[in-house]
Amino acid sequence: MTHSANSAGESPHATSTRDGAPDAYATQHLRDTASVVAPDGSDARVLLGFSNGRMAHFELAAGCVSRAVVHRTVDEVWYVVEGSGEMWRRQGEHEDVVALVPGLCVTLPHGTHFQFRASPTEGVAVIAATIPRWPGGGEAERVAGRW
Repeated sequence: MTHSANSAGESPHATSTRDGAPDAYATQHLRDTASVVAPDGSDARVLLGFSNGRMAHFELAAGCVSRAVVHRTVDEVWYVVEGSGEMWRRQGEHEDVVALVPGLCVTLPHGTHFQFRASPTEGVAVIAATIPRWPGGGEAERVAGRW
């Protein structure tokens, strides 16, 4: 059976969760343009999710640097899908910089200060899962960054 997507590019259908409560499933293509600007300044395309988490696609153009932020309550898992760059992370006294290359996966537990930048010659794009779901304004706080 074929179903058509709604105007947002999503196609919801009823299913049931482990506890038997109805939940919706959906299908969505990545949009051509950013749907929002993330608190760190990167272009974000909000993807699908559930009440307990959501995915998004983040992108920085070549030579761009994000603002350094810390998340108060959410954890994130990032997977680099395209391009190259670097990510700085700090938790207390522990600090590192990792090269962002396709296939790399990094975690950002809440309370981690982080910042990322694209290489001078190519942008960088990541898919991220936010757990729990992004609560809205005030979740990300600006901090002093590396770059």
